[in-house]
Amino acid sequence: MKYVWTWKGQFFGYISKDLLFTKTGKCVGKIDRNNIYDNRGIYIGEVMNNDRLITCISKKNYRGPIAPNCRGTYCGTYTNYVGYVMYAGYEEFPSYESFE
Repeated sequence: MKYVWTWKGQFFGYISKDLLFTKTGKCVGKIDRNNIYDNRGIYIGEVMNNDRLITCISKKNYRGPIAPNCRGTYCGTYTNYVGYVMYAGYEEFPSYESFE
C-alpha cells in the first residue's frame, strides 16, 4: 500500500495492486502506466513524483482499463503536505470528496 496526495498537497488515499482508493476506502481508479482511469475507463489523472496525483488537460479524452467497483479499507487521514507549483498543461487532481 502506498499513500498518495494531490499535487497541491491534500491527502487523498492510497494505491494498492494498481488501484486508487480514497482515504475512506472507495475504489476510484485503475492505474495503467501511471495514468489513472475511472470505472468507465475515462482518464482522470496520473501519478507523478511517486506519490502525487495530477491531471493532464490534454489527456482528458484518453480511454483505458476500467476500474472495478470495489471497496478497500479505511486508512484514516494523514497530514497534508505543501503543494507543488503546477506544471503548464496540468490541473489539480479532484479531491477525494468529489468521488464519495
